[in-house]
Amino acid sequence: MSVKILTAAINGLTAEIVKVEADNASGEFGQIAIVGLPDAAVSEARERVKSALKNCPLSYPKRKITVNLAPAHFKKQGSGYDLPIALCILALSNNFEFNFQEALFVGELSLDGEIRPLRSILPLIIAAKKRGLQAAFIPIGNAAEASLIPDIEIYPIKSLKQLLSALKNKQTLPLYSNNHYDQIDKKYNPWSKIKGQETAKRALTICAAGRHNLIMSGPPGSGKSLLAQSLSEIMPDLNQKEQLAVAQIHSVAGDFLKIANKLKRPPFRAPHHSASSVSILGGGRGPKPGEITLAHHGILFLDELPEFPRKILDSLRQPLEQRKILISRADQHVFYPADFLFIAAMNPCPCGYYGDDQINCNCPEKLIANYQQKISGPIWDRFDLQVQINRLTLKELSQHETSKSPPLKTIYLARKKQIQRQKTSNAAVNDNYLNIWQKNSPEAEKLALKAAEGLSLSARAYQKIFRVARTIADLEDEENINPEHIAEALSYRRQR
Repeated sequence: MSVKILTAAINGLTAEIVKVEADNASGEFGQIAIVGLPDAAVSEARERVKSALKNCPLSYPKRKITVNLAPAHFKKQGSGYDLPIALCILALSNNFEFNFQEALFVGELSLDGEIRPLRSILPLIIAAKKRGLQAAFIPIGNAAEASLIPDIEIYPIKSLKQLLSALKNKQTLPLYSNNHYDQIDKKYNPWSKIKGQETAKRALTICAAGRHNLIMSGPPGSGKSLLAQSLSEIMPDLNQKEQLAVAQIHSVAGDFLKIANKLKRPPFRAPHHSASSVSILGGGRGPKPGEITLAHHGILFLDELPEFPRKILDSLRQPLEQRKILISRADQHVFYPADFLFIAAMNPCPCGYYGDDQINCNCPEKLIANYQQKISGPIWDRFDLQVQINRLTLKELSQHETSKSPPLKTIYLARKKQIQRQKTSNAAVNDNYLNIWQKNSPEAEKLALKAAEGLSLSARAYQKIFRVARTIADLEDEENINPEHIAEALSYRRQR
């Protein structure tokens, strides 16, 4: 006799349906063998399942039981197979009038049969929905997270005993209903704590509207970090597709609850410069998303940019262009999305006061050059906007005038125009649209070409001039790019 129950296995950010099969035969009393390429956590399910079965009210086979996880060509990881394995074994001796081929079962069992929550639940539910399954039986602790996926019935369960009682007695478990988490509405001025810095605020407006990468350079205490943090408050909300992508990533990373009440807002990630390559790029044993993936559809802020190892910074070059990263291991290849807005801040020298008109810099010229050269040319070239932040005087700091509110509506309308016109932001637009923009603006193109020759700009930097100019035109509700838009875009290009 053989029984099959459906569950799912994680592979990167996606999941694949797995059939859990059980069969009893003669052999050692109470022995459970699990095959199908299980990892250590799955193999340990034998002991958890044995103990949970002893505490359940139904009978189960006392002979050797073989459990197969199919297909067997990829590794099964985690403790979520406990529940389907237990159900398979119980179904060998009990008649459940339930169609197990229409539902997904997942959950970790405690020794007394309680069902514990798991991480990475969203990809499992998405896989079940794609397979056409009608329902998912999951730990109660994962119910709110799983309910983000529409058109599939979510049944939260507390214990194996509760589930068996419902299946055996044909009882209906309560459905979980919660469409989504609501954004916490913060009605305040994100720039209220930032005095002056009008050039930087204008750059942030352009950055938020067109999703342009930005680097700010200036002395300590000039407000670079505060400006970067305010950017996340002025960016438009994520749409439903983007919210689900962000939720799925954080589900796999195991920190969904941290972002559950602010799913509509773009994520903001700010790793310290001591962070490892794996924590920023992703990977490790049993690959996990790194900071660049956790910042997907949001902001990755690297403060004190030259303090990051150059190897890590140069590793960002490919993700910044392709908006994804491939994590390759000997037995696994995983693609993680990495469509993030790259924001960086740096001091101009080790002491921080090179070029400051109030405090003298004591750094030798060679030390300053070495410090700035920690950022390679290709990485510097990938910043659309390069802004110098000057330190405010004591008189400016003592002023009590409140900064004007950021033009949130203008930013939203500019982003909306981009989506309607080209289905993506100006920063991510392809070369075809760049050619159209240039043909519509012959005078602007002449100015850009002249400036590119004078500044020795690379082809990438030249294209970024038009991308930024297009966003400036969108903010001003202009159909074509004019020379003044190019001139402003050029003002945000700094020579190293």
